[in-house]
Amino acid sequence: MSASISLRFLDDRWDESLAATLDEPQLLRYRSNLLGSDLRITNFGGGNTSAKITESDPLDGTPRQVLWVKGSGGDLGSIKITGFATLYLEKLLALASRYRGVEHEDEMVGMYPLCTFGPNPVAASIDTPLHAFLPFAHVDHLHPDWGIALAAAANGRARMEEFNRRFGHRLVWLPWQRPGFELAMMLQGAVKENPGCDGVVLGGHGLFTWGETSRQCYLNTLAIFDQLGQFVLDHVERSPLFGGERYATREDGAELALELMPFIRGRVSVGERRIATYSAAPEVLRFVNSNDAAPLAHLGTSCPDHFIRTKIRPLLVDWNPQSHDLAGLRSRIDEALETYRAEYGRYYQSFAQPDSPAMRDPNPTVVLMPGVGMFSFGKSKTESRITGEFYINAIHVMEGATALGDGVSAAAAEDLPQAGAAAPASAFHVHSNYVALPESEAFRIEYWKLEEAKIRRRPPEKEFSRRIVMVVGGASGIGREAALLAALRGAHVVVADRNLADADKVAAEAQAIAGPEAAASVGIDIRLRESIRQALNGVVARYGGFDVLVNTAALFPTPLEGRVTDAQWGLTLELNITSNYLLVDEARRIFEAQDLDASVVLTSSANAVVPKRGSEAYDVSKAALSHLVREMAVQLAPRVRVNGISPATVIKGSTMFPRERVIASLEKYGITFNRAAGEDELRVRLAEFYAQRTLTRQPIDPSDCAQAILFLAGEQARRTTGHLIPIDGGLTEAFLR
Repeated sequence: MSASISLRFLDDRWDESLAATLDEPQLLRYRSNLLGSDLRITNFGGGNTSAKITESDPLDGTPRQVLWVKGSGGDLGSIKITGFATLYLEKLLALASRYRGVEHEDEMVGMYPLCTFGPNPVAASIDTPLHAFLPFAHVDHLHPDWGIALAAAANGRARMEEFNRRFGHRLVWLPWQRPGFELAMMLQGAVKENPGCDGVVLGGHGLFTWGETSRQCYLNTLAIFDQLGQFVLDHVERSPLFGGERYATREDGAELALELMPFIRGRVSVGERRIATYSAAPEVLRFVNSNDAAPLAHLGTSCPDHFIRTKIRPLLVDWNPQSHDLAGLRSRIDEALETYRAEYGRYYQSFAQPDSPAMRDPNPTVVLMPGVGMFSFGKSKTESRITGEFYINAIHVMEGATALGDGVSAAAAEDLPQAGAAAPASAFHVHSNYVALPESEAFRIEYWKLEEAKIRRRPPEKEFSRRIVMVVGGASGIGREAALLAALRGAHVVVADRNLADADKVAAEAQAIAGPEAAASVGIDIRLRESIRQALNGVVARYGGFDVLVNTAALFPTPLEGRVTDAQWGLTLELNITSNYLLVDEARRIFEAQDLDASVVLTSSANAVVPKRGSEAYDVSKAALSHLVREMAVQLAPRVRVNGISPATVIKGSTMFPRERVIASLEKYGITFNRAAGEDELRVRLAEFYAQRTLTRQPIDPSDCAQAILFLAGEQARRTTGHLIPIDGGLTEAFLR
């Protein structure tokens, strides 16, 4: 391959000056990062790369050929040098003599750890032998949409030969075979039988390309993939896609999606709670609005990398998007989900063996809706987004495969090029030249014991994993601590506050704990119902709904000349009690749509039961809030629990204690202090005074309150509602009476 190639779609991003500073393993990592960072070349977490490198054996110092290959579960775009498995190539090749045939190929996986070179803990993937048995120094196995479109076309072999003639390549076709040792033998044989070939198309799966140097391999991969793009898109541009348009996109599609997301999230979370992502990408709308959407969607995906995340098929809701019967739409969604679950159960029962893993969650991870778009779901925001991206990949594949049917006859039903020893032609289903993976083969991968073992190796989920926690007043004090603790315990966190700049900062702190997509911020003024509604809609748009609502926002009025003005009195009651009612009342709409167990935690105060001179407005508002907790617990039962905390004075980090109020309090109680001292020092002085009035003699920290909030919000308090936990250090004046 020439060092200079003509590319129409992809970019040669290889930096020769940087590459010159890298050794062979680092060149493999560099090549992998370049390839994996472009989703047109491969999916997130999909594909693998390798290099055969001569290294000194750590045992005897002799030179050995070592296979460096992406480890199990890694992502090429972000992989580091520590993400590659290293194995003695000689030992891997020797495994051919131990291979007892396709019925026993899984036992070979247990041999790979025995071939490990050096003290490398990275697990080798099932694709390891595919790289080992190809006689090339550098190998890429990737899943570009354009390549899979060719691999999933009923006339794919004929189109591949046309592609070879047009672009001067010598690609070879292999029928479908599940990744593993058998496919490695097939690859080895295909290359031996076709000397001079420069790539292999795996029917229904992906491509292999290679080179003698990392640079040459990269160029060969780019050239073939770019030219496949030219070849496929030439057909796409002159074809009526997916049988033409059946429906138009609704003008209010985004608003309708926002209304439907909590409802759909609740329905697909009956087994395992899920986070949502919505897409109205042009290719999504073109597909869901088309005449062929229903048969193609039901046919399922072709590439194993796709359906591992999207399941065997998505759910397409059959409805006319020009209808305005939204109540009827919800019924249609429920009926469609019931049908989907039953169909998934039949799929499982049809292929399950006595030793198969138990049936997994039968709910879809992708829901398609004509006129609206696509909803995708996963255990995290990242996973739900990636699941949606994978189905967009599948749409591109179906788009390309159907377009390739133009002008060349599809293979006869009994002569599909994907058919082979692994699956006969009768096992495949075709629509408009697109060939889906047979259900029997999909099941073999989805419920593969090796896949099950990979699932079991995952770390256990945290207490608030799959939960969405909205913390109002989260920019400071107790709210900030609650948001960060929720993130630490696995939650997706939304920090809501009137001070959006500070909310952004706390959200960034939460992202550093839980990941960049696991936290967000929204502005909110809880005195205004419309502001509350917009903030809640922002949470829904981000994650699909929410499971826990926490409010720590409150106001303590500073008396003017010893008296609270009428305006201060009104504002205090508005913010401390009425706003809490508005907030919970607006949240009720989303909770009811989800129909999932949820919880609300409000922040009252020890002042609710301890009358004091000068704080009447605050005390009365908190007394009312304590009773609001009980009232809302009754109203929102049985699905939503409503509880509260009653802290004594919390000074650290509280916006209710600006410097002026701290000084006024110190003077009120006759506490000596240095007026020039910093704000933190003054706060500590006042907090120590308040602590001496309690039984424990310890200041109340925001983290103490956050611990109680998360206890009430979580499963440990799943039978508690309508109650308040005092966090007051043992303030005897606040004892229940």
